[in-house]
Amino acid sequence: MTTTEALRKQAKKYIDKADENSLRRVNAILEIDQQEDFWDALPESVKKDVDEALLESERGEGKPHHEVMKKYDKWRTK
Repeated sequence: MTTTEALRKQAKKYIDKADENSLRRVNAILEIDQQEDFWDALPESVKKDVDEALLESERGEGKPHHEVMKKYDKWRTK
């Protein structure tokens, strides 16, 4: 028996004895696991731009958030 098979067998035993609250939590975990990661749905060009921006940030390039917000603060208060 593989590890995966053994885990399924054990999980089924727990599920058969679980109360409603526990079943809801397990169900929520499994639903989240089935959702597609938004990153995978992004076009390659966007992923490339994000990766480049992260590298720039790591090198200390760019402006801190608070500086950018100062520039646009006048628009946010309207």
